[in-house]
Amino acid sequence: MRKFLPLAVALAVAGCSFTPDYQRPAAPVPTDWPMKVPEGTHRAGAGDTAKDVALLADWRAFFPDPRLQTLIAAALEHNRDLRIAVGRVDEARALAGIARADRLPTVDLAAQRAASLTPADLSGTGRQQNSQRYDINLAVVAFELDFWGRVKSLDDAGRANFLASDYARQAFRLSLIADVANAWFSLLELGERRELAMATLKSRDETRTLVGRRRDVGLAGDLDYLQADGAYQSARAEVASLARSQAAAENALRLLVGAASFAAEGGKLAQPGLVAEVAAGLPSEVLLGRPDVMAAEQKLIAANANIGAARAAFLPKIVLTAALGTASHGLSGLFGAGSGAWNFVPALRLPLFDSGRSSDNVDLATARKTIAVAEYEKTIQQAFREIADLLAARAQLGEQLQAQEAGVAAQNQRLKIVDARYRAGVSSHLELLDAQREHFAAQQSALAVRRQLLSTAASLYKALALY
Repeated sequence: MRKFLPLAVALAVAGCSFTPDYQRPAAPVPTDWPMKVPEGTHRAGAGDTAKDVALLADWRAFFPDPRLQTLIAAALEHNRDLRIAVGRVDEARALAGIARADRLPTVDLAAQRAASLTPADLSGTGRQQNSQRYDINLAVVAFELDFWGRVKSLDDAGRANFLASDYARQAFRLSLIADVANAWFSLLELGERRELAMATLKSRDETRTLVGRRRDVGLAGDLDYLQADGAYQSARAEVASLARSQAAAENALRLLVGAASFAAEGGKLAQPGLVAEVAAGLPSEVLLGRPDVMAAEQKLIAANANIGAARAAFLPKIVLTAALGTASHGLSGLFGAGSGAWNFVPALRLPLFDSGRSSDNVDLATARKTIAVAEYEKTIQQAFREIADLLAARAQLGEQLQAQEAGVAAQNQRLKIVDARYRAGVSSHLELLDAQREHFAAQQSALAVRRQLLSTAASLYKALALY
């Protein structure tokens, strides 16, 4: 009984793990977003929430415009940063496989020949000795019996790191989709602003010609003409500036798409169906399904598993080395009768003194878990703030756009009246110039707000889309 007592104790503790039980930290954010839903805005119910979640899971449903879908599909295929992220996932998957392989023994097939020549004065028999040996065997080298769960904890940590890398790839993928949409919206805005600038340039050229004719007949002075020419040159400079900005925006979109050529023309910011609408009222618990939050949680799980591996280092380690095969003095006798050979070398290693290395490793793993908990909670808080800001921006930008469009209509009517009064000789050229400037500025501002509203919707897709 005494002989089998150590084995019984070993079997009783086999499979024990010193990894702390993992518990997901409570989300340090409110259950609802800190915003008031404007009157007339639909608040999502239970069925609407499920519908919105399904909508956010499919980028083609959220961005139904065919031209934008083509750009996003090309980016998902050709973007180099996304390829790097996919490579990181493959790297993490391989590392996880290496950690998992340590839980099983490695069996090698080895064949060798050993020959030696011993001089007569060293042989002990007074004669020169020539010896040789042939071996073929299956060998298991230094396989650790994972009684304390150390190797399992490392395997769990490797798997969690792999999942964290995969979630990070998914988060980057969502960001890439939103970035392509935002870049396309910016390109559309600059295209429309340039068209407005060119129309304004043409109008101011006509005004300059009209003022020149009025000056020729004595109805206008040199000052009026200089003002008209200055307004024309200002519009001309604006056209050139917008052309430069448009080229830069196109280059930025080309970098995101990753393709040598693409077609992005033909869209208008005011056209319906550029983005889908997500109802207000989604609960804040959707944050837990965001890829960046899930990546942070997997890093926390890995840190938790590493504590178990560090704690197990204090306990004895049992390592097995074994070989089974055949051996002979001659190659022809390797498989003859009586040539069987084996060896079995179990080893017990108990750490006695390591200058505090094992204790420091436990402290290090514990500190890293503390950091991982804080990073997980911070990720949730940042995500909550991001979504809350976007929801508030969407509501306010909608009201701002209505006001801007009303302002454009008012400035357009004012310009018509002032132009008619100027042609009739009632209003001054300075009043006409002021009306033209304010009308142009109102149109440009309305385009900028419309683009911001669309960009907010694209950012909401990235912020709310689930893995």
